[in-house]
Amino acid sequence: MGHTDDILNDIRGQIDAQPEPLEEARRRLGLVRSIADRFPGARRTYASGSLAQHTFIHPVSDGDGGVVLNRRFYPELGPDGDGETPSRITTELCALLGPEVRKLYPGARCGTSKRGPKLSFARPVNEQDPTVDLVVALTRREASGLWIPNLETNTWEASDPEKHVDLFTSGSESVKRTRRRVVRLLKAWNKQWAEPGFSSHNLTVWAWEFINPGMGMATALSTVFSCAAARVSSGAATYDPAGVSPNVRLLVSRSRAERRLRGAAEGLAEALEHDDDLDTVLKALSKVYRSYLASPTGLAGKIAPMRDAVPLSIGMVGLAGPAAAIPGTPAYGDEDSTQ
Repeated sequence: MGHTDDILNDIRGQIDAQPEPLEEARRRLGLVRSIADRFPGARRTYASGSLAQHTFIHPVSDGDGGVVLNRRFYPELGPDGDGETPSRITTELCALLGPEVRKLYPGARCGTSKRGPKLSFARPVNEQDPTVDLVVALTRREASGLWIPNLETNTWEASDPEKHVDLFTSGSESVKRTRRRVVRLLKAWNKQWAEPGFSSHNLTVWAWEFINPGMGMATALSTVFSCAAARVSSGAATYDPAGVSPNVRLLVSRSRAERRLRGAAEGLAEALEHDDDLDTVLKALSKVYRSYLASPTGLAGKIAPMRDAVPLSIGMVGLAGPAAAIPGTPAYGDEDSTQ
């Protein structure tokens, strides 16, 4: 393992979710799922998103899941029924969840998010108070996946969140471990902009697509950045790996997305090319992870003697700490890096 892996591992130490709020998020999602199981017509519940895929980063904000309803129990609902929109069934489910959750969390409230009920709990753990977002889903009549709500437009959309979890947690133990770590690093990189360019789902799809067996963490991260940059540059689409939802969308313009990805790819490539030169690696990675690595000038001399004596910990020499934009170290090729 070279300097690039060492420094990325230190960044992971800054961004990984804390165990206590992460466990609390699991507990809250489990509680909400157990209550939703009692909703009339419920076939099953499931966990989804970062919690199910083990890719949360600090802070822990929510736990995602869903309840799948039997459309035959609700013949009026959805595109395969009489076309009824999801607003009424969401209200009915919230009426069940709120009072039941308040038996254990007296300050809890049930509102709505884009996809269904959103439970808040008013009981922070380590200053983090994860919510639970529960998708109200319907089985589809003649196609795979589910109908899930878009409460912003009061319509139903096709998706397969259960299949996504199966795909993104598939593979050998080494591949799964590398994929999880890379997804967390991608999320932290993406959060450095006031306007993130990519959804967490998009980043996870790319990690699933581009990481192959035998890749170490640094090589895998570099590969995702370079392959994603080439994809965006070519104008090619990123398809839903479950084959159900529309193509994955960028959150910023294609040109801005490409600049960010290309800059990160160049930074990782430079670090790996000079993996035995600590000063060069620090300079390259500080331009990619500017909010997590302070200016590296002069730090190589402090870190190098420590590397042979003890495992490298950048926190020992003052690099680790609260995320803060570092002036004077622009990201590779991205003119909006100071947002």
